[in-house]
Amino acid sequence: MAPADKSRRFSPMAHRDDLDAFRAEVRAWLQAIVPEGWFARSAGAPEGEYLAFQRWWFDELQKVGLATPHWPKDWGGEELTLRHQVIVSEEMVRAGAPNPDLFVISLYHLPATLFAHGSPAQRERYLKGVTERGEIWCQGFSEPNAGSDLASLRTRAERRDDIFVVNGQKVWSSFAAHADYCLLLARTDVNAPKKQAGISYFILDMKAPGVTVRRIKQMTGQSEFCEIFLDNVEIPAENLIGAENAGWMIAQSTLSAERGLIIFDLAERMHDAFQREIAAARVARPAWWEDDELRRAFVAHYGDLQALRLMIQRMLRELEANAETGASSLPPLIKVQWSELLRRHTDFWLKAGGLEAQKYSPPLTGGGHVTGNRLQDFMWSYSWTIAGGANEIIKTLIAERVLGLPR
Repeated sequence: MAPADKSRRFSPMAHRDDLDAFRAEVRAWLQAIVPEGWFARSAGAPEGEYLAFQRWWFDELQKVGLATPHWPKDWGGEELTLRHQVIVSEEMVRAGAPNPDLFVISLYHLPATLFAHGSPAQRERYLKGVTERGEIWCQGFSEPNAGSDLASLRTRAERRDDIFVVNGQKVWSSFAAHADYCLLLARTDVNAPKKQAGISYFILDMKAPGVTVRRIKQMTGQSEFCEIFLDNVEIPAENLIGAENAGWMIAQSTLSAERGLIIFDLAERMHDAFQREIAAARVARPAWWEDDELRRAFVAHYGDLQALRLMIQRMLRELEANAETGASSLPPLIKVQWSELLRRHTDFWLKAGGLEAQKYSPPLTGGGHVTGNRLQDFMWSYSWTIAGGANEIIKTLIAERVLGLPR
């Protein structure tokens, strides 16, 4: 491959009408811009360096229109088709480019919510806050006693004229310590006939009086997750998203963001890791490769991944055909399949790697969940079994809504 010309100006959007040329331009830009060795340097890097690197990467994506390629032009996006977005993801994985982890809620969950349910004023203020000011968002859904069963949340929001007064606690909120705003669910009707019916959806200013954020020390050694304490926090009524008590339905739009291009990117990064492991094993023939049982397990996981990739591609095609209603049954199936495969495969590497794989070393950040740091990958794999709804809850929904089984 020819050396990257870092001096030239890259413009993937100038080639949007020719998919091959678009892919070539994205590839050339990534070759020029992705810092060599960034992933290895992320291990144990101070938080300040991580934040600065994430902001730098977000700015670089913005310069070429790839931070919000899926957004409408009115809100600072490029309105690229799903096929374009898949190409971008494929090239990101191919180049080993970083994920903008710090901005995931800002780039996916926020627009998925506001495009469908936000007011014009909310879209104008908060979507442009992301594209023009790089505002960081977090999600305030889970609670200490309502994590897997989200509809049982107890955080209260009481309306008093033109404000809501909120009291309660949220937990497992990624990057809340750095967030400017939060997508918040709170109960506004304690007498609703169903627990899902009395929930409303708010925009919370994380700097509002009464908001306290406390980090959670994770078993990985990181503190990405946080608790959010809400003590008589006043939220203006204009920050209510959609109708009062319609929050449960709106939250489904938010959660659907996790099961589209986000999971496509993660699955493709796992596929890339498989290819590297296979190539290395053919040369070095490590002990696990010569062990029939371990080799069978590895190949079985590889087959499971290919099936999952086909499911994701089918979901993306359905979404492209109908972004509003497509893939209604596939996202929960894919979420369960992905999380369980990730658990099995990271557990496999702990066994195959022996004691050496079980030694602690600082996590690698921004490169997916199959990083080669076996112990960290294994510990992180648990997060996907609860993120976006615990697998047990998701399986119940699949049984009732997809398979039509009785309660």
